[in-house]
Amino acid sequence: MLTDKTIILGITGGIAAYKAADLASKLTQAGAKVEVVMTKSATEFISPLTFRSLTGRLVVTDMFEPASEFSIEHIALAEAADVVVIAPATANTIAKLAGGIADNILCCTVLATKAPVIVAPAMNVNMYQNSITQDNLAKLKARGFTIVGPEYGRLASGKVGLGRLAEIDKIIGTIKQVLDRNSDLSGKRIVVTAGGTQEPIDPVRHIGNRSSGKMGYAMAEAARDRGAEVKLVTAPTSLPEPAGMEVVHIKTAAEMKRAVAKAVAQADALIMAAAVADYQPKNVAKAKIKKKSPSLTLELIRTPDILAEVKGNFLKVGFAAESEDMVANAKQKLEKKKLDMIVANDITDKDSAFGSDTNKVTLISRDGKIDNLPLLTKREVADRILDKVVGLLKG
Repeated sequence: MLTDKTIILGITGGIAAYKAADLASKLTQAGAKVEVVMTKSATEFISPLTFRSLTGRLVVTDMFEPASEFSIEHIALAEAADVVVIAPATANTIAKLAGGIADNILCCTVLATKAPVIVAPAMNVNMYQNSITQDNLAKLKARGFTIVGPEYGRLASGKVGLGRLAEIDKIIGTIKQVLDRNSDLSGKRIVVTAGGTQEPIDPVRHIGNRSSGKMGYAMAEAARDRGAEVKLVTAPTSLPEPAGMEVVHIKTAAEMKRAVAKAVAQADALIMAAAVADYQPKNVAKAKIKKKSPSLTLELIRTPDILAEVKGNFLKVGFAAESEDMVANAKQKLEKKKLDMIVANDITDKDSAFGSDTNKVTLISRDGKIDNLPLLTKREVADRILDKVVGLLKG
């Protein structure tokens, strides 16, 4: 989805400029045509040669000295761009853009482009929180700029606070979201659930499962990259939070049920990829249960059946992780929960087990059609599922 896209990467004079090298490298590896534009102050922090080596393209640093295939740089670059990304964006650059000041090649390019612009601020926490900077960011947002970050953490000054450049994967996720606003799920609202719920036994123990959340996160990111407005309701995972969507964190099945009921209010589709625990302890101990006897008996009761109980006029897609009679059990689940489609996989297959990066699934539609997919990465599986979802939504 980044292949052959022209991305203008603007780099300004902040210590986080060194991180832009990783961004340029990853975008290039993804197939994008990365045109780097550096302010004079940015070249004091990192050499243009670094970006020329990573992208294989000349770097633009001066408005009047052609350094690439473009003749009048700020005009030609602006017209060629599919998206402009400024990372890092200093308080000074943000102020210039908000005030329409075009005294360098980067600001001229932004003012001349009709492409979407993404700004990733990085600066001292006091500079970021200053009301002037906040006003300037508000002006950019009002003009349609997309702001990503900053994040909380240790800064170059030694202080800890908001001001760190957003993680590179988050910036790339935002780029994909912006580029795919007109894709086949554009304008659709998709709710995705992910991870394995945790049902508490006492303050330190819980009943859970081995779900990694990878399939659900792949579904959410794939839907985002195809233009959908995504809400991800996720149980605890070790995965980084995906960019470009609303993420709701929950732990228990009951919490997930409430979050899903709220999220689907205006949804076009619910994709229930979470591994919800089937049972929960009837009574939860208020204090940690001590190891006093050789055995412990827990009385378990059913958790809410979220897919069966959720109400609304939207497409419902479920998942069935089975260890035997996969297709028969999945069909039964589809009918019982009144689903439009179910995704079944055999968890005894090591390539489809919890935690793996691949999956081999069978798609079963309400009309009885069965599609057996080959072994694919979970992201590829997500896109194959969404191909079906697009068709069902059109139908």
